[in-house]
Amino acid sequence: MEPEELKIAVNDRESVTALLYQASKGERAGVTAVLGHGAGANQLSGFMRMIAGGLAARGIDAMTFNFLYSELGRHLPDPKARLESYYAAVIDAALRHRKLKKNRLVIGGKSMGGRIASQVAAAQPDGIAGLVFLGYPLHPPGRPDKLRADHLKDIHAPMLFVQGARDSFGTEEEIRDVIKKLNLPATLYAIEGGDHSFKVPKRLGVPQQDVYETVMDEVARWLVQNRSR
Repeated sequence: MEPEELKIAVNDRESVTALLYQASKGERAGVTAVLGHGAGANQLSGFMRMIAGGLAARGIDAMTFNFLYSELGRHLPDPKARLESYYAAVIDAALRHRKLKKNRLVIGGKSMGGRIASQVAAAQPDGIAGLVFLGYPLHPPGRPDKLRADHLKDIHAPMLFVQGARDSFGTEEEIRDVIKKLNLPATLYAIEGGDHSFKVPKRLGVPQQDVYETVMDEVARWLVQNRSR
């Protein structure tokens, strides 16, 4: 089923496009997952389409969206406050959508999209039942001293970190250390050999699509498991 296209107003002058991948009527788990894209690709990237469609096939209503800079075809992300305002507008639209009103809302996304979701959740937690990070950008590559983690301690909703073990933006061990240090209500699902995009070396002998399918299985399982919390 093709996703439903939505136009979401951010303010009187600006709007962004969102796509709703709705789960089949008889299989819906009562969860909406709003997912923001990474800095270098928008919601039409193969990764975002695969994850959103895969979650919908597993009973999760998934909504993706474009940050405004991407919507306008620009490559440089907007300032932090603007990115957060776009994400907040999409959250509001998801909470009010007639097909999703009864769902629990989980937010997150790929890399930058997940980081912006975490900043929104730390500042405006109302209505957010959980967060899913698909490759959390803990620090810039090669700069482990530049951690983007302190605000995570202000999030009280459960969190799922899906992280490649060799992610240059934050390895499995670095994420594990942050969870422990900040005492976060978080679960870590590590991908053996995975990089920032969850790609694994061929020498491991694991088909790449199998890696992605396992990730989607794990995310959907976690979302359903945390539905009643």
